[in-house]
Amino acid sequence: MALTLSRTIQEGVHEDYDLVNHARETVRLELAMAMEFDFADMFDVRAIGRQRDRRRASRSISWSDDERQLVATYTFGPFSRELRIACERSDSQPLWKEGRIVFQLELAPKQRWHTCLRWLPITQPGVVGTTLDCHALERSPEAEQVRSGHVSLATENGSVQLAWDRAVMDMESLHLVDPDHPDDVVPAAGTPWFLTLFGRDSLVTSMQAMIGSPELARGTLARLAALQATRDDPERDMEPGKILHEIRHGEIAELGILPFQPYYGTHDATSLFVVQLAHSYEWTADRDLLVRYLPAAEAAMAWIDGYGDRDGDGFQEYATRSSKGFYNQSWKDAWDAIPDERGDQARLPLALCELQGYAYDAKLRLAQIYEVLDRDEDAARLRAEAHRLFVASNPGHCLMSGIVPRERARRVAYRLLAEDMWSGWGIRTLSADHPAYNPFSYHTGTIWPHDNATIASGFARYGLRTEAARVAFGLFDAATAFAANRLPELFSGLPRTYDDFPVQYLGANVPQAWAASAIFRLVTVMCGIHARRESGRSRIYLNPALPDWLPELTLRQIRAGTGLLSVHFAPNETEVLHNTTGYEVVFGPPAARSSQVEEALGR
Repeated sequence: MALTLSRTIQEGVHEDYDLVNHARETVRLELAMAMEFDFADMFDVRAIGRQRDRRRASRSISWSDDERQLVATYTFGPFSRELRIACERSDSQPLWKEGRIVFQLELAPKQRWHTCLRWLPITQPGVVGTTLDCHALERSPEAEQVRSGHVSLATENGSVQLAWDRAVMDMESLHLVDPDHPDDVVPAAGTPWFLTLFGRDSLVTSMQAMIGSPELARGTLARLAALQATRDDPERDMEPGKILHEIRHGEIAELGILPFQPYYGTHDATSLFVVQLAHSYEWTADRDLLVRYLPAAEAAMAWIDGYGDRDGDGFQEYATRSSKGFYNQSWKDAWDAIPDERGDQARLPLALCELQGYAYDAKLRLAQIYEVLDRDEDAARLRAEAHRLFVASNPGHCLMSGIVPRERARRVAYRLLAEDMWSGWGIRTLSADHPAYNPFSYHTGTIWPHDNATIASGFARYGLRTEAARVAFGLFDAATAFAANRLPELFSGLPRTYDDFPVQYLGANVPQAWAASAIFRLVTVMCGIHARRESGRSRIYLNPALPDWLPELTLRQIRAGTGLLSVHFAPNETEVLHNTTGYEVVFGPPAARSSQVEEALGR
């Protein structure tokens, strides 16, 4: 007997059960699916709720023979949920016995049997979640069309090819649509823990994936602007103009046990929103996009200048005001992510270097927007404010933002690639020589693909192309060692030796959006692809520096402007194969702007 279970997920889950009798005689058997329901909130599953008492919750299960359907309900105070499991397209009558859906089967030799189970969630009264149809991925021309419509890569380097193809599939699987706003597609941050809209994660992901999925940038801008804070709420770390950290719709959020409807405890998302708006304009040449979101960008800048600089000392810093808020509010947001020199938890408020870089970048990006909209005085003012911030310093996120003075950039890069920081697979989040270093922790010694892709982009910005390729090589090698050639959210910072492999972080999101889209950014960095709007003209610059291990590749269906671009990169030759974008293709680096050193590659 051969049993195949195929599962697809939309709003609900569709399961196909296919059974084949390969024996030479008739077989009688019972096929049973055991069912249990706890309706646990995701925060309960992760134990963030800390053994919450749910004994007062009401649960019920009912079965209908006529409808071939099981209905499970859950109620706790004002919160309620329902799940329907419908058995469809089977010649056999399902039964409900002792907590199991049971089929009594008799199959002749070579006979096939099929049933569908549709798991239909009800999160709002009268609104039943939808599912895909039977064997949807096997026979759906729409699914194949979506896949073939994404930017594609072809290369003889198997590691790069497999990692790219996996990243494309993972990004497609992480598209998230709010039923109330079906036109706004955003990237879910990751599965299983972060299947929702985030601020920082969605912005970084959509920037990294711009060459293939500009709709993610549009959707992210739309949803984050709609949810931008308009009032002050200390318990949610909410202040006017601030961009959210995340929004949740489960029991713990709806009952107010955690302040996540939405929660605003992140500093960097507000600056990154402005950066992404300008970045989207570069790639789409859509002036209406700037007009539509200018009020949100200006509100974000007002937050940066006010609440973002809590004590008025010129530095961006954070400190939670919530009794249930995040202690750390940068991308490294674990409670112990920012240790002091002794390894102890650094005291609030904290003014991290990358926050200064993001604010610097945001000011220059808003200045660019003002120039497009003929507001030259405002543009000049913001440029002057940005250059007053041109004092910062270290890590790779600052290189990416352009705030690091050119004479310091090489020193920063070499420090990040020193033995205590470079594992052989990637750059660690913390030096192996630091007292708080732990190669298995969340943020104090592990390796994050998106972090490394950001650093590689910063290296390339300052002309350190060999160093950028070294980071890319480590990550592509790591992807080859993981299941399905998929980079996880993060992995161990253990040093690489000749006969070992990278170790995935226990509990990592897989797939995870900014890890998947980091693959796109790494290739964009090595190919030297920039989109620019200059003096009313749209240009794409191609300035490749491909390493020996990746001498040749072809990118097809890069999305920019109103069309597609396909390019073949080879040693000493770059050939445009197709261009309907409306952008002029220029071979070489973009000219440095007076306001910034050079464009970060891929931005």
